[in-house]
Amino acid sequence: MAAKPPAGDPIQDAPEVTPPQHAAAGLPAVGHSLRIAQQQMGVRRTALTLLRVNQKDGFDCPGCAWPEPDKRHAAEFCENGAKAVAEEATLRRVTPDFFAAHPVADLATRSGYWLGQQGRLTQPMYLPEGAERYEPVTWDRAFDIIADELTALGSPDEAVFYTSGRTSNEAAFLYQLFAREFGTNNLPDCSNMCHESSGSALTETLGVGKGSVLLEDLYKADLIVVAGQNPGTNHPRMLSALEKAKANGAKIISINPLPEAGLERFKNPQNARGIAGGGTALTDLFLQIRIGGDQALFRLLNKLILETEGATDEEFIREHTHGFEEFAAAARAADWDETLSATGLDRADIDRALRMVLDSKRTIVCWAMGLTQHKHSVPTIREVVNFLLLRGNVGRPGAGVCPVRGHSNVQGDRTMGIFERPAPAFLDALEREFGFAPPREHGFDVVRAIRALRDGQAKVFFAMGGNFVAASPDTEVTESAMRTARLTVHVSTKLNRSHVVTGARALILPTLGRTERDVQGGGPQFVTVEDSMGMVHASRGRLEPASSHLLSEPAIVCRLARRVLGPESRTPWEEFEKDYARVRDRIAAVIPGFEDFNDRVSDPSGFALPHAPRDSRSFPTATGKANFTAAPVEYPEAPEGRLLLQTLRSHDQYNTTIYGLDDRYRGIKNGRRVVLVHPEDAQELGLADGAYVDLVGEWKDGTERRAPGFRVIHYPTARGCAASYYPETNVLVPLDATADTSNTPASKSVVVRLEQTTPA
Repeated sequence: MAAKPPAGDPIQDAPEVTPPQHAAAGLPAVGHSLRIAQQQMGVRRTALTLLRVNQKDGFDCPGCAWPEPDKRHAAEFCENGAKAVAEEATLRRVTPDFFAAHPVADLATRSGYWLGQQGRLTQPMYLPEGAERYEPVTWDRAFDIIADELTALGSPDEAVFYTSGRTSNEAAFLYQLFAREFGTNNLPDCSNMCHESSGSALTETLGVGKGSVLLEDLYKADLIVVAGQNPGTNHPRMLSALEKAKANGAKIISINPLPEAGLERFKNPQNARGIAGGGTALTDLFLQIRIGGDQALFRLLNKLILETEGATDEEFIREHTHGFEEFAAAARAADWDETLSATGLDRADIDRALRMVLDSKRTIVCWAMGLTQHKHSVPTIREVVNFLLLRGNVGRPGAGVCPVRGHSNVQGDRTMGIFERPAPAFLDALEREFGFAPPREHGFDVVRAIRALRDGQAKVFFAMGGNFVAASPDTEVTESAMRTARLTVHVSTKLNRSHVVTGARALILPTLGRTERDVQGGGPQFVTVEDSMGMVHASRGRLEPASSHLLSEPAIVCRLARRVLGPESRTPWEEFEKDYARVRDRIAAVIPGFEDFNDRVSDPSGFALPHAPRDSRSFPTATGKANFTAAPVEYPEAPEGRLLLQTLRSHDQYNTTIYGLDDRYRGIKNGRRVVLVHPEDAQELGLADGAYVDLVGEWKDGTERRAPGFRVIHYPTARGCAASYYPETNVLVPLDATADTSNTPASKSVVVRLEQTTPA
């Protein structure tokens, strides 16, 4: 049997600190993976489960969305993937007895780590209005409660239907179908908080809001630029792809305020060189940029490319792009001094980067939330597109844009229609296929949903997965807003903070995980997912469900829809619940690229969705071409005595799920309430290594937000910059501090002052 979960909540602000490491993975990663897995699953279950992760006849890892190679290793998972699987396939259980022993007020004092470590939810639980504890409830009663609240609303737009990125294509399609047949486009999702800026920028410039490269393109690239991304912690399997690219001759430029062990050196645990040897040095040039200086850097590189004779792809620009002259005028005006100030870089490093760019015929730029969560994120990503268009690096093998998504099906959810601003063509297709008129008015994204709850415009909140309360900005405002709801509902596998910040009434609906068998009236079922590069493939769970009371996500949606919409609905919800193949038939009829869905997904390798810029150098934009853009250069600045703070993950977490209290590669053990500060900045601020501070976020409108009790760690960050983990620092980001255009919370460039205090 697995070990019992922790009985008490461990202290998280008194870590042991050692120097940061300079290599990722290797034997320590293998050992840590197996230790965590065995603690949660036991030895036999660990072996049975991990050998199925990301295999063609197995299940898709519930962690990140990095694609699988066609030829797969027997251990096709990373350390964080093993942790994600272990927490889902754990032998620990949260039963009604647990809730009887723990009032909601008690659970609300616990950390997210402690809550998650308790194990799998086993039965539907209901918190009546005024009650102190959750109590068990039947599924029929749970659906009655939800239906009564939904049908009592003055308007369907008073309901919010949130989705996390782990939901399958089938469940996501059914979920948006139900919400729209109910009458609302209020379908916020976790994309609103991470890569919405990427989608906004790429749709405007290239016509498709997704990356344009496949995994094979990384192996063909001459140059890979990794900007604002920490793959060693967030997408460790990407390191294997970078290692293969290096073996094929690629150069790698890393752009980041923090040095990252995985991008320095990778010890691949799947080969002898990684286990017993020195591994592979990945980064050829590390540009330690100031937080938010990326737009200025790419703008200057574009200026230098324009000034280099023969460096631009004039035929591509002439035949396939629009807006070049306006862009070129803005780029030529880029100023060296301003760029050096904005980026904190040396001129020699930028010159070296330029030489590497000019030497490359095939360039890929990868990025993640280090680029997407600033006020000026959308123009930053548009500048990255400008950089690639200049040398024809879109629609060419080994070249293109590569936004690296987080959750394993966050991109698929959007493809399936989980979007508050659906395209008219998508709604037209729904109407033709299902015979009802979908709403056309745009719905709420995450930030607008919180405002609507706060202001009483939304009264029911339904979440299909995720941890909305912990993931959202402005923690106090978000929690207060949730408490105004008449009903909050969470479809979940495990406990999290969102279950203890409730509306007047609350429901927890336990669901199957990716690892578990899904048997419906039509027999065994499988689901599908879309990875970060637009590949769609099947996922088949094999384990016995954690409880006989669990329902699959598709079953939950279908039963709720039948209860809410009644016999007037022409949608065959009962048929969809019994046989997911019938759902895929209707997806094929509605969403371009999914024709013959059931036949094509039978290929163990899956299939690639069409991508016009990649496939044919055609661009479905308003101009019919790829659009160069010109925008003023922006970058955050901190006044004297202040620092720029970025939020980030530790190595022992995935999004808001905390697997443990260590950040091995950064040398931090048994602690999370830490702030990483450059030693020279700390000296100027009078802060010794080990001092305790409150982080106080300062905003231009004069508002402040405070996060108390953080231990200062002297760390080699970029000067003037600091870093700390979320969700602990989400409290510092006001609800209205968002990226222009995308409305994504601006969590990566918070001006903070550090007020020294004493440890609690």
